[in-house]
Amino acid sequence: MRDRFQAWEDSGLPPDTPGTVLTVGTFDGIHRGHLDILRTVAGRADASGLRSVLVTFDPHPLEVVNPPAAPPLLTVGVEKSEIVAESGVAFLAVLPFDRQLAAYSAPQFVDEVLRQRFLMKELVIGYDHGFGRGREGNVNTLRALGRERGFLVHVIPPVSVSDGGSPRPASSTLIRRAVAGGDLETAARELGRRYSVTGTVRPGESRGRLLGFPTINLGSPHPRKLLPPEGVYAVLVHTPRGPFGGMMNLGTRPTFGDTTVTLEAHLFDADIELYGATVKMEFVARLRDIRRFPSPDALAAQLHTDESHARRALTHIAAGH
Repeated sequence: MRDRFQAWEDSGLPPDTPGTVLTVGTFDGIHRGHLDILRTVAGRADASGLRSVLVTFDPHPLEVVNPPAAPPLLTVGVEKSEIVAESGVAFLAVLPFDRQLAAYSAPQFVDEVLRQRFLMKELVIGYDHGFGRGREGNVNTLRALGRERGFLVHVIPPVSVSDGGSPRPASSTLIRRAVAGGDLETAARELGRRYSVTGTVRPGESRGRLLGFPTINLGSPHPRKLLPPEGVYAVLVHTPRGPFGGMMNLGTRPTFGDTTVTLEAHLFDADIELYGATVKMEFVARLRDIRRFPSPDALAAQLHTDESHARRALTHIAAGH
């Protein structure tokens, strides 16, 4: 009987794959340290004529082995694959993480998953990598396995980030703390890009159009997606028709008695149809709290002020500040 992680022909790799350079991990958020690893994978693969692969997991392993400790996610759905594609890595393999996979020993995972299924010839890992049952495997384990099994192991040192104090390694934990606290600058510095949310445009209730500010509506956010505090934000929105500046309401709409948390954005200088399209919204700056206005006219007046502030924030980033 074949293993649940079957032979390499089930890996999604081309039939003529001579072998792979790969890395493995949760890679939630893909911060600057992760990007160093991915770029090394892509570079090593190009130099050796092998395929470049990121092996990752869904759901997050802690959701299976210790649900109370599972963190909210910085990337959900297609968000991770978009970032991986930009890194130069050719293949993203998402393994279903369950109790059976969690029970794999470090050597078993290397042999049956990385080597047998994904034809690993070289492994690129971060300095603090842990894997296998109970995270029993580490850098030293992998180096020993590499010598025994005949694959190369490249260990990538931490990428230092400074926020005015002593340099420290880029950290998903610190990014989560920054996003949850609304500290967009720190999150962007750690990530190497602005924090964002991706979703599919769906029909709304057209209230924005009646106010003179038509919006695109992404509906309620993914339940596992970490978002900044509710409020109104200046955003840069990437659409199939190109990027547009805009302002987004993240949260409820108390003026209309709507208590559902949604993501809804008005795009500046854009008269386009986007229903069904996938868009990415980058958080640029927080403009204000959400509050209830005495009338739709009062809300519309505030939206004009919000637009002015959002345009100023977007001009600031366009100038490279």
